[in-house]
Amino acid sequence: MVKPVRIGVVAPASRIDPAVPAEVEALVRRLYPDGRVELVFDPQCFLTHNHFAGDDAARAEGFLRVANDPAFDALWVARGGYGSNRPAEAILAGLTGAARDKIYMGFSDTGFVLAGLHKAGIGRPTHGPVAHDIRRPGGEAAIARALAWIADGDRAALEPGLTPGRKAAAFNITVLSQLLGTALQPDLTDHELLLEDVGEYMYRLDRALFHITGNAGVRRVAGIRLGRCSDIPPNDPDFGMTAEDVCRQWCERSGIPYLGSADIGHDAGNRVVPFGFS
Repeated sequence: MVKPVRIGVVAPASRIDPAVPAEVEALVRRLYPDGRVELVFDPQCFLTHNHFAGDDAARAEGFLRVANDPAFDALWVARGGYGSNRPAEAILAGLTGAARDKIYMGFSDTGFVLAGLHKAGIGRPTHGPVAHDIRRPGGEAAIARALAWIADGDRAALEPGLTPGRKAAAFNITVLSQLLGTALQPDLTDHELLLEDVGEYMYRLDRALFHITGNAGVRRVAGIRLGRCSDIPPNDPDFGMTAEDVCRQWCERSGIPYLGSADIGHDAGNRVVPFGFS
């Protein structure tokens, strides 16, 4: 019998609906009827402390339980929201040798932890769908894509514009802007940097891209590609520029090549981007 791929699911930010695991596990049984993929939702996913899935210490402990357990092949983030930045440094300080052999998948708010892992050279941090994405329209396809990469290394799950032989990284614009200059900032030299966002006013995206492209470390990237910036609230008065207009302008001002669009975003079409070489 083939050893199953064991994937531990944790929530370093917001808690998940208790019904989500059953929905995801039912899909896993349909996709892998041979039992080749096994999901384990850590109890921490269901804790409640103010806005979060447990307090900062509990969220760090949940992450470390899976990351440091050699029985797990991958750590998959349950959902984003807000809060991964708060336990991120405690997580990084608590990782042991077993943590170096895993895939870590999430996106958006998870970028704080993925950045720290990439900086430390630990495991294979990967931008990709989270378990809670099953609740999105078309979300089963997003879950299938994530699992195909984790379990099989299926390159069809990857963002199609990734350049062979070039390193890459993908972030939410607001998250990357906030982690620059902190202990979590990774070395992005020669990386193709993919960016996306959701629910931000255009002026906030403009301000964040000013900060990102003005950072000395970011100015060493190979170029920037822009994913989907969705659900942008109307601005009064109208901002007069699209997200692509803004990104192009700040790239031009900073001398960073603008490389076009990227197939990532807060939707079921969100594609997989391994940090580093794919």
